[in-house]
Amino acid sequence: MKPAETVKRTVILLWSLLGVLIMTGMYIYTWYFVYNNVDHKLVWHVKLYLKGHILMGIIYLVLLFFFVSTFGGMKIGYLKPMDVFFSQLFGIAIVDAISYGQISLMEVRLVKAYPMWLLLFAQLIFSLCWCLAGNMLYRVFFPPRKLLLIYGDHDTGSIRSKFASRKDKYDIVALKYMSEEGIYDDMISSEYDGVVLWDVPATVRNKMLKYMYAHNIRVYMMPKISDVIIKGSDPLHLFDTPIYLTREYSLKVEQRFAKRCIDIVCALLLAVLTSPIMLITAIVIFCYDRGPVLYKQVRCTINGRQFKIMKFRSMRVDAEKDGVARLATKNDSRITPIGRFIRAVRIDELPQLFNILKGDMSFIGPRPERPEIIEQYIEEIPEFAFRMKVKAGLAGYAQVYGKYNTTPYDKLKLDLSYIENYSVWLDLKLMLLTLKILFTPDATEGVDEDKTTAAG
Repeated sequence: MKPAETVKRTVILLWSLLGVLIMTGMYIYTWYFVYNNVDHKLVWHVKLYLKGHILMGIIYLVLLFFFVSTFGGMKIGYLKPMDVFFSQLFGIAIVDAISYGQISLMEVRLVKAYPMWLLLFAQLIFSLCWCLAGNMLYRVFFPPRKLLLIYGDHDTGSIRSKFASRKDKYDIVALKYMSEEGIYDDMISSEYDGVVLWDVPATVRNKMLKYMYAHNIRVYMMPKISDVIIKGSDPLHLFDTPIYLTREYSLKVEQRFAKRCIDIVCALLLAVLTSPIMLITAIVIFCYDRGPVLYKQVRCTINGRQFKIMKFRSMRVDAEKDGVARLATKNDSRITPIGRFIRAVRIDELPQLFNILKGDMSFIGPRPERPEIIEQYIEEIPEFAFRMKVKAGLAGYAQVYGKYNTTPYDKLKLDLSYIENYSVWLDLKLMLLTLKILFTPDATEGVDEDKTTAAG
């Protein structure tokens, strides 16, 4: 890394640590001057010494750093300012709730909650200011990178629109067509801060990567399906040459066992906690048009096995009276007012907890598609069947890192990234991140009129 780049990264890192330390200081103040000095005569018989107070602060600091970084609340510049703020909101709220429970356990009673609410409010105000100031700081140190787009035979409109959505970070200033081997020196000059490789033939791409690596040129490359599979392989050191092992099965026996245990425990807990919401939703849907409350639809899970997925009905009863599967489009007239709300907050997905308990689905995995939709996708993308190497999921990698209207090919690459890099920690992380996307509008919007998928 260049010295200037190192300085920039260091500044952003220090800014992130400063934010976490200041919010930890707010908690320490609340703990020491509020909770540590009230109602001692009731239950509090053991007074903490200095080391005890330091320990309380360290526990809070570690929890805050873990949850905020897990949600992406320290990715200044990488995410948009409001995305960073919402990430911090979730992380701070969870840590404050845990800390309130910790203090209540120490007091052996539920202590007054309003100081924690005030703390949360103050932290969020600070967080908002910190995010906006950090974004301005990032723009000063990291102006948009000027990029050269090198492309092959496919149209560049989609990739250029993606980079255009982040004009604060990237600026594609030139395009160069290359479907066969060429000379790189005359196309990559010092005026560019990096290169984007878009759909360049594999043999050409390999040579270009070596060239750019040798000349310390930054490269942004969209992976092919084979790249995603190789990335998830296991390195072996059997001989004096590296070996990458791609297994014939996706999840090991112990991974499948752990995943099933997590599914059962989480589905049971969530079903109990959300049972009042499900009951109210069922009553409201029935009272609206006297139609069925649940919507059952055939979907595909592991190895293409079919099952009936359950959702709260969000569309009119006659939404698919002609029997043709269609994706919910933007401003779809088939969606009822109640359906629009339960879709936005994901309440319509809650009955799938029972699909999980039955074993048809997992908590985390590729979202299940209808058989006829899968057939359509496989005609264009044969590798789309790779998504069914694991059980379908209530939420997944493509839902967390993609959008509702992400293209099938990009969803495939995202889901394959999950399958090939599976771990129990990845499942737990995606569960936490799923809470965040519940409040992300991009994740709930419909697709354009010319795209198709399942209704309901």
